[in-house]
Amino acid sequence: MLENNPRPPDRNDKLDHVSGSLMFLSGGGEAGAMMRAHDWSDSPLGHPRSWPQALRTVVELMLNSKFPMFVAWGPDLGFLYNDSYRDVLGEKHPHALGRRFHDIWEEIWDDINPMIERALDGEATYADRLYLEMNRHGYEEPTWFTFSYSPVRDESGQIAGMYCACVEVTEQVLAEKYRNEENERLRALFEQAPGIMAVLRGPEHVFELTNQSYLQLIGHRDLLGKTAREALPEVSGQGFFELLDRVYTSGEPFVGHALPLRVQSEPGGPMVERFVDFVYQPIRDANGAVSGIFVEGSDVTPRKLIEDELRAANRQKDQFLAMLAHELRNPLAPIMTAAQLLKLGRHDPKSVANASEIIARQAAHMTDLVNDLLDVSRVTRGLVTLEKEELDLNVIVAAAVEQVRPLIDARRHALTLQLSGQPAHVLGDRTRLVQVISNILNNAAKYTAPGGRIVLDVTVDDDREQVHVTVSDSGVGIAPEVLPYIFDLFTQAERTPDRSQGGLGIGLALVKSLIVLHGGTVHARSTGLGQGSEFSLCLPCLVAPAAHQPAASDIPGQADAGHLRVMVVDDNADAARMLAALLEVQGHVVSVAYDAGSALARAKEERPDVLLLDIGLPDMDGYELARRLRAQPENTGATLVALTGYGQAQDREEAQEAGFDHYLVKPADLNQVNEVLVQAEARRA
Repeated sequence: MLENNPRPPDRNDKLDHVSGSLMFLSGGGEAGAMMRAHDWSDSPLGHPRSWPQALRTVVELMLNSKFPMFVAWGPDLGFLYNDSYRDVLGEKHPHALGRRFHDIWEEIWDDINPMIERALDGEATYADRLYLEMNRHGYEEPTWFTFSYSPVRDESGQIAGMYCACVEVTEQVLAEKYRNEENERLRALFEQAPGIMAVLRGPEHVFELTNQSYLQLIGHRDLLGKTAREALPEVSGQGFFELLDRVYTSGEPFVGHALPLRVQSEPGGPMVERFVDFVYQPIRDANGAVSGIFVEGSDVTPRKLIEDELRAANRQKDQFLAMLAHELRNPLAPIMTAAQLLKLGRHDPKSVANASEIIARQAAHMTDLVNDLLDVSRVTRGLVTLEKEELDLNVIVAAAVEQVRPLIDARRHALTLQLSGQPAHVLGDRTRLVQVISNILNNAAKYTAPGGRIVLDVTVDDDREQVHVTVSDSGVGIAPEVLPYIFDLFTQAERTPDRSQGGLGIGLALVKSLIVLHGGTVHARSTGLGQGSEFSLCLPCLVAPAAHQPAASDIPGQADAGHLRVMVVDDNADAARMLAALLEVQGHVVSVAYDAGSALARAKEERPDVLLLDIGLPDMDGYELARRLRAQPENTGATLVALTGYGQAQDREEAQEAGFDHYLVKPADLNQVNEVLVQAEARRA
């Protein structure tokens, strides 16, 4: 082991031991033995017997320490070290003993020399986890050391060398690096996990970690360092905070399935409902006490919606089957009764005729039910072929009204028919379009209490691109929860024995399918139960035949010299058209509107000189219409004439306050109308 230039002991060595001059090298393990046996002739330090007392003292302390240490002494910084430093040297031991510091650690000299210089200048230095690439096993290897360099003074007080205490922390650094990389990998997995994840700490549930899925669920916001109640105030009252408190207190996990969560996905935005599966799992510290909660789960809103739709479809199927059984039993009961009566064979001819009529009528009703089922089946499967031709929708509407008229009359409804007053050409199947409109009319008649009001309106867009058919009633209305599904197959509002009007809930589904086949759309509106309903059809409009020349009233803004542009606004289509025809005969350019909304829009565009307004309009009364017309710059100077059935003094006063120039009571005398027009013409001049 002591093979570093061993030499036979000479007489001086014996004297050194006897005199005690080398006693400071006694002990010290292998390093001390090496120093005693070493040939110091080539060392810049010289023989230990010549070492100054300061060096001897430091070496003695170093050799008896279990901490890795070395001393570099003299101008050439001769290198001495203890047993604990051998592992640092690696294969450089034992040849490093007594050599120059630079020659031993040449590969790291540029890294450590600045600190050496500072120590030799009298400044102690300290390095923590300094990275050094050492060659101590025949190859370059990364190492990390924590060490200090301290100046050492000789007997005269001059700095003669430096002293180092060090510890290699390579394993700790690499372990910590691996641990950090592993933590970062786990954090990345946590961050990228498809499920929602969060870590909450303490009894106040402070957010410590969240992943992107969690932020996507609750809306991207600053969460870390905030309590759950502070970060998600809108969740208060939904039970989630109380569950967190319970899990933290009890230490028992909680599992939730498809629970509704209402959050604001954007600051100040509306509340959005989501459904979540989740687990609140308590986190325990080293002592087993709950220190936090791990939240893990999934946003299952799409799945929940699909499940709800499937359940709703299943309920609709069950309801349909129940209705089908009900509808088939209804006609079967009188048929069976009549058949049993005929089977008895003891009745007069009148009874036979009556029973036969009942059987025929109820069999026809059952046939209609079966035909409806077959019809909707063919349409939904795309097996219906439309026989399209050019049609005037006004004529189609009249045919549909004729079909439903018996039911309307039987229930004493007031039907108001407002046709477009101009051709409403569409490309469609005559039979199917009559079926669609009569179906909607039939529903309006059935679901409106006797003596109700039904309005059927046909309009053509000003740009003649679309034709609209609207059926509104004063009936039972549609519940808000039913309205979005009103055109779905087998959907029907809940029945009660006193309201049931029959039907299988397939009529409106058939309406929508047929209108879509015609390239159109259908919409339903209702403000709720008891508020009536409105169904609107929209179909593409065909360009009128080339031979057709538009009337003067079809071309806004054109009038003969000396005549007026007049607009008649009345929801009674017959009255409006007749008055318009009378005024056109006198040379005026006349347009007609059947409600206040369209009157406002057209008046702004056409700028009529005179507006004859009915007071009892469906969407707003004539007084409000007059006020809005006066507010439009385009109609400020127009002459407004109230043409109404109301003739009381207070009605006239209200009309004057609303901005009317004249007030005529129906039926207005033609001379009175002409007198108003003459005044308006003079006013325009």
